[in-house]
Amino acid sequence: MHEANPQRDGMSRRVVLAAGLTAGAALALGVGASSAVAGTGTGAAADWFAAPARSVQPRFRWWWPDGLVDPDEIAREIDQIADAGFGGVEIAAVHHSIKDKSVLDTAHHGWGSRPWRDGVEAALRRAVRRGLTVDLTLGPSWPVAVPGLTPDDDAAAKELAYGRAALAGGSTYQGPVPPPVHAAAAGVTRQQLLAVQAARVEPANSTRKETGLDPDSVQDLTATVTDSTLTWTAPEGGDWVLISYWVRGSGQQPESGPHSTPAAYAVDHFSPAGTTAVTSYWQDHLLTPSLRRLLRAAGGSFFEDSVELETDGLTWTPLLPEAFEKHTGRPLLPYLPALVLDNSNQVFAFEAQFTRQIRHDFWETVSGLFNRNHLTALRDWAHTLGMTLRSQPYGLQTDAIASAAILDIPEGESLGFKNLDDYRCLAGGRDMAGRKILSCEAGAYNGSAYSTTWDRFLRTMGGAYAAGVNQTVVHGFSYATAPGVNWPGFAAFSPYNGTAGYGESWGPRQPTWRHVQDISGYLGRVHQMLQTGTARADVAVFRQTGYTATGIGASWFTATGVPLGWTHQFLSGPLLDLPSATVSDGRLAPDGPAYKALFVEGDFFYGSTPTLAVEDARKILALAEAGLPVVLFGAFDQALTPGVPDQGETDRLRDILARLLTLPHVVRVTDKAAVGDALAGLGVSADVRHATASTLLNAHRVTADADFYYLCNGKHAETVKPPVAAIDHDVTLRRTHGGRTVPYLLDPWTGEAARLARYTEDGADITLRVTLQPGQTTIVALGRPGLFGDRHGTSAHAEATDADAVLFTERGLTLRARTAGTWTTRLSRGRTVTTRTPAVPAPITPARWELEVEDWYPGPDATRTEHVRRSVTLETLRPWSQIPELADSAGIGRYRTTVTLPAGWTSSHGAELELGQVSDTFRVSVNGRRLPAADRLHPVVDLGPFLRRGENTLEIEVATPLINRLRVAQPTVFGGVARQDHGLVGPVRLVPYVQAVVR
Repeated sequence: MHEANPQRDGMSRRVVLAAGLTAGAALALGVGASSAVAGTGTGAAADWFAAPARSVQPRFRWWWPDGLVDPDEIAREIDQIADAGFGGVEIAAVHHSIKDKSVLDTAHHGWGSRPWRDGVEAALRRAVRRGLTVDLTLGPSWPVAVPGLTPDDDAAAKELAYGRAALAGGSTYQGPVPPPVHAAAAGVTRQQLLAVQAARVEPANSTRKETGLDPDSVQDLTATVTDSTLTWTAPEGGDWVLISYWVRGSGQQPESGPHSTPAAYAVDHFSPAGTTAVTSYWQDHLLTPSLRRLLRAAGGSFFEDSVELETDGLTWTPLLPEAFEKHTGRPLLPYLPALVLDNSNQVFAFEAQFTRQIRHDFWETVSGLFNRNHLTALRDWAHTLGMTLRSQPYGLQTDAIASAAILDIPEGESLGFKNLDDYRCLAGGRDMAGRKILSCEAGAYNGSAYSTTWDRFLRTMGGAYAAGVNQTVVHGFSYATAPGVNWPGFAAFSPYNGTAGYGESWGPRQPTWRHVQDISGYLGRVHQMLQTGTARADVAVFRQTGYTATGIGASWFTATGVPLGWTHQFLSGPLLDLPSATVSDGRLAPDGPAYKALFVEGDFFYGSTPTLAVEDARKILALAEAGLPVVLFGAFDQALTPGVPDQGETDRLRDILARLLTLPHVVRVTDKAAVGDALAGLGVSADVRHATASTLLNAHRVTADADFYYLCNGKHAETVKPPVAAIDHDVTLRRTHGGRTVPYLLDPWTGEAARLARYTEDGADITLRVTLQPGQTTIVALGRPGLFGDRHGTSAHAEATDADAVLFTERGLTLRARTAGTWTTRLSRGRTVTTRTPAVPAPITPARWELEVEDWYPGPDATRTEHVRRSVTLETLRPWSQIPELADSAGIGRYRTTVTLPAGWTSSHGAELELGQVSDTFRVSVNGRRLPAADRLHPVVDLGPFLRRGENTLEIEVATPLINRLRVAQPTVFGGVARQDHGLVGPVRLVPYVQAVVR
């Protein structure tokens, strides 16, 4: 699990290959984050943050109508994506919007066809020139499938179907073996009888949906079947059921197919045969010599979407009986009644605890097969091509935490993940395995095509970054066109079942694309910081069942600890076998996340039962004996094994836990409210602390030179009510470096790094004030003086002031006030000084605005847009939807107004422009000069030195989504969407201030 990353370690090889593939090509390479931050030259770290490398810039999921693409258009779209500040693409054959699939002609333009390969090579060639990387899905759409594979083939996805027949005690069944309750999928022509069993019905074991059975009564009747018929007499007493089990192909094809000729069918995700079918198809049909060379030059990852294997029965592989017995030491067949599924619902059950243990053992076996035969094998194959494997390793009941440790790049998704703990599961696997990236499929919203705002996108992602995400794959960028589509072009998911679909089709078709470099710059800087150094988390939460995409969190930490500043990640049993699972100075994985404690609670997925596998308990005992603090929540003195126990296994488990509980730094609590006190009693505290509960979220990363803290005013889940409110309170950050350390504020919108001028120090703690609007983020770095090129290394800073703000300027420590007055500032060297400021003009509310609109309309074909100019004078700002001339408009609006500043305006004066409500993206210009990008979630712009006495012209350029135009242009698809409020709504105020040097 610790082999070198071929994408990172092969960079010099890529440069050489790139130069050989295209004349004059240049691959945009950034220096490594650690070396940049460690640079001693003035401003080296500032440059590293301001201009993030291509490798950390956000990426696009790029939807193609299979191979119906033009290489010249592909090259143009790569240029569009590169010019917009994005670092790569993932080519995916997705066209749910095209209902008549015959227009795509899969025989000539399907996935994997010659035109598809030509398109891929065109993308890679252009990517080499532009410094982008190109990811490729392992098959058409999802799940992973291979053209030409049939459902009956050994390598195809399998299901275990069941049949049943009721039988009264003492009666005889004579006839055909009960057939499956569901017919086979289309294309499935064979099915094999695995077994026939009889079991006595036990009503005491029944549930609302499951028929209870007596496990001791299960009889194997398979050997009595003759010519597909069965004769059997049930013992007297009670009711009985005959159960037949049939292995057959699931017949599943990739989503929204067909994508190829011949058709593709999903592969067995648990057997070597299924993986070999995928890799052999690539080797034999797709990987031409030229494509291999291009992949080594500009290829990034092979990608697999979430594992959405669909079947009416139980997901299966013929390897399961043998694998189960090898894993548990027990045969699988006697347990099958408790495992079979009918449309995802359990059918039969034994006694409740025994049933839970059986199901745990089964899915743990499935998980091992998936991680070993599918993910590990695909990863190793990708490495032979100079590629990595990026995957969403969830969708089944498998250990996604362990999967994340195997993958080069684990990925989550903002649509499917219920809350931030789903990301924290994958982050635990990534960080324990020493991986670097946790990716996210970002910004898919149901029914929001062409109405998604970047505001919404940023609010969604803010919390995800705090939970460990550090790469964004934006959902998505659609290829320009396809047969029969309407303006503004082909969109993968719109129309979707006749209405607006998922996510967005970003690109030049969108008015906000005019400002998208501001968004990509912001995301790239956030990624730059979150990919540097090593991630740190306060506590590791041990999860007996490593699922994710469930929304299930951790007791106390999720609801109480996080609002107080605590951070946590989830570990599962396999992670305790990694080389990083050692303890030094009381820290687990000291060279990685350096957890300060391990928290163990009951298994939420199995009734919160306090369970531990014996081997996991032994490992936890060894970690605790090495000095790791451990908190157990629940009745772990009466713990059970998660699976069916062997003889004496429960006693062995409890003996180990009894030894664990005797250790001085191990505490057991039975009330979750006591967890915080237990941690305090163990001397464990969070790296980020604030006195009261808050919606502030944080992520901490450590380099050789600095501690970086990402701070976001976010929430655990988007569906949580009430919405997040603004916060304004003190926050204490812990530094890990010795020597003199000062805090810097890193602005991800502008790339500027400025030394903070107001804070207090107490040993390793630095306390500062954090004020954030809902969804807003900021980054604080704790590093040596001069790290970011500042010249205030020896200057005193303010510990307290009653002025509005204090900051470092070229003139030194400076305070800012919005009114005249005398202000008191306490300096870090113990001196208190007073500073006077003169009168400040009152806030100005512009009385009139001239609005010039570039109104977007459908052009002469699906990919062309007409721009109609409109001019409106506004005495009062209001959304376009309330302006008669613009009610159904979408496009670019330029708002201009003039403000007059008094003759007494000096260089000590400035002003902040408060924009109020503005949608969607915006840019501000003063007197013809465009200002740096502004925070989309806190639209307040410091106009600083750009104002002058007398008249000043302000211009706010606003770009809107397309939805209001599409409502009337395509009413059958978008007419059901309510008209939306976009534009500059305000209230807009110019709020003057004055600055004075603190002496």
